[in-house]
Amino acid sequence: MNKNKLNLKLPPGSVTPVESSKSSPSNNDDKQDVDTSLEALQRTLEGLELDVQQRNRLEAFLCQKQKVGDDLLPEDLKDMGELGAGNGGVVTRVLHKPSGLIMARKLIKLEVKPLIRTQIIRELKVLHECNSPHIVGFYGAFCNEGEINICMEYMDGGSLDLVLKEVSRISEQVLGHITIAVIKGLNYLREKHQIIHRDVKPSNILVNSRGEIKMCDFGVSGQLIDSMANSFVGTRSYMSPERLQGNHYSVQSDIWSLGLSLVEMAIGRYPIPPPNPKQMKKIFGSSYDEFLDPSIFESSNSTQLSVNSPLTRSSGSRDSGDPPPPLSIFALLDYIVLEPPPTVPLGVFTPEFKHFVDSCLQKDPNNRPDMNGLMSQAFIKRSEQEGIDFGGWICQVMDLKPPSTPTKTNAPASPFGTMPLTGVHPATKAFIEKAQQSPGYIARKAKGTNNFVAPSVVQDEVMHDVSADVAKSTMAETTPESPSTTSTPNSIGPSA
Repeated sequence: MNKNKLNLKLPPGSVTPVESSKSSPSNNDDKQDVDTSLEALQRTLEGLELDVQQRNRLEAFLCQKQKVGDDLLPEDLKDMGELGAGNGGVVTRVLHKPSGLIMARKLIKLEVKPLIRTQIIRELKVLHECNSPHIVGFYGAFCNEGEINICMEYMDGGSLDLVLKEVSRISEQVLGHITIAVIKGLNYLREKHQIIHRDVKPSNILVNSRGEIKMCDFGVSGQLIDSMANSFVGTRSYMSPERLQGNHYSVQSDIWSLGLSLVEMAIGRYPIPPPNPKQMKKIFGSSYDEFLDPSIFESSNSTQLSVNSPLTRSSGSRDSGDPPPPLSIFALLDYIVLEPPPTVPLGVFTPEFKHFVDSCLQKDPNNRPDMNGLMSQAFIKRSEQEGIDFGGWICQVMDLKPPSTPTKTNAPASPFGTMPLTGVHPATKAFIEKAQQSPGYIARKAKGTNNFVAPSVVQDEVMHDVSADVAKSTMAETTPESPSTTSTPNSIGPSA
């Protein structure tokens, strides 16, 4: 019996990168054909909108890179322990002995011909041109004993999947800060290098004790993607429906992956299949209010599963508070393509955040906003106004020594005051208070019928979106039509 009824692609096979003259070095030139001189790179920085701190940090990295030089040699690297593994490779912390720099080295073992390995190294050299506050720095790549060695900037906070394991869930306030950095990183790759990331997920978003958030493992080498095709099973769970069906895809596919990653970090577990009401109750516990009835956590179409849905076939777990058993890979891919996308619970999270992730997780890529559309949403506008000490939070969560320089983001005053980095967003509390004052809610409470209210009814009763009103008031002194390009301490990277 064919379990793969939709003929979904596993493994992915050849993936065609976005055309870019920069990503196709000449095969006749074995030397590095990308100008990595400090002067050339500094000229490149002139084209980016950076605040003073971002520029200083990028220039410091480029100075360190000059010390390393053009040729990385295996004998110059001292292994200092494993950092993690995934996507067919192992990442280790290494010391570059000549310069004294700490790096992260990814080792990828490939059973391919030497000519293919050489081509992969050539294609990876385009990473020398990727210099952004939101992209992990690249020192170089080489082949040794059949392994591809990719040497990158060391991020001492690790990846967001590791952070998530430490905190169980990441608050909306912190997710707003992360989202801005990821969008700007994706936009930089697209606008400056015509690159689609193709592998957005928590494990490919790295953080450090200075509060920086950077993307890694984006697809610049078509040969490497093809050669590692069998290693991307885990990655498929973050792919958009159009990619899984083998259709044409664009940067909109990265937006789906971002939305799915945000839901995962918000609820603390991979969201497909989505948690049922009892599981949500178990996840959020005391964050519940009597207003936050379990019916709220079922979207209007989330219970309308197809006859062949994996959840329909194993409905026993739907009534339990325990996590459902993991789906087989093809059942999971079927679910992504056929069933309603996951979301976040309104009342635990603000309407702005829910709207943001819902817009990212539209099945039809044409219905998803582009990068500029995402940056204009109320969730992002509000998050830009909220100054949080992200670096301090990472140091606390990951038990890191704080850097000698301050990490706190200086932002315009938030109407909510100092933003808490745990618990519900203050705007969510305001939304709940507004909803509880609605005549419909009061009448249902008196009759004891609140337990049967659909989320759409609750939202309709809140005539004014409280948190949206707050976001508008905080932006009253700005001009959205012509945003200022003046660098401020709150800037987080190049304008999207």
